[in-house]
Amino acid sequence: MRRRILVAGCAAVTLALAGCSSDVSGVAEPDGAAGAVVPDITGPGTSGSNGPGTGTGTIAAPLSSMLLTPADFPAKYEALVLPDDAVEQATSDLDGIPAGATVDPAGCKPPPQEFGPDAAALIVGTDNAARATISVELARVDRPLATREAELEQCPEVTTTRNGATATVTTTMLPAPPLNADDTMAIRQTVTSGNADQTVTQSMLRLVAQVDDVRISATHMSFGDAAPDSAALDQLFTEAVQKVTAAQK
Repeated sequence: MRRRILVAGCAAVTLALAGCSSDVSGVAEPDGAAGAVVPDITGPGTSGSNGPGTGTGTIAAPLSSMLLTPADFPAKYEALVLPDDAVEQATSDLDGIPAGATVDPAGCKPPPQEFGPDAAALIVGTDNAARATISVELARVDRPLATREAELEQCPEVTTTRNGATATVTTTMLPAPPLNADDTMAIRQTVTSGNADQTVTQSMLRLVAQVDDVRISATHMSFGDAAPDSAALDQLFTEAVQKVTAAQK
């Protein structure tokens, strides 16, 4: 079974609370800077997929009890659990397609997702010095991760328009790291906006896993040409999956 990783775009992490649009502001990124090395996920239970990734079981524990805490983040990341009313906007930002935007091709909008208590939970850690964030999200889903993977493969480049601002979202499927979960996925995404005089690129690297009806996503998002903090992303993703897996018992 193949797997992958996803990176998507919006604004710097502190904007996750207030919301952001596809009209991205920030430091322009030179060509090629979006390239990223997939983290080498290691640690207990990283032996690969356990099955077809159907995720048909249900984990009774509430999402809030399985979500990482600020204390789990490396010291340089100021982490905050988002309130329920901020999760929906932040999630659309991480998908690279803002809520309410028109999309071309039209069939490339992310699938509908439930929000609210025990439907989705999100914690965001901000490295202010690097102008980067790592977000870890848990979401209840009713379909396998492989379905989402197939959708992304059909939409390698998407144009979004919202409030007159246009951006291009480019998705590259990457080899997913082996992990003890029903299925995993890895992607890199860039969101490019601006014009010939000034192009701004936001880069994201995302690791995704599914355990029963819980989907776990860890996303590094940044501007500039610095390499992603793959060590921190690796650590947080692994710990997030292990915490969900432990709740199965």
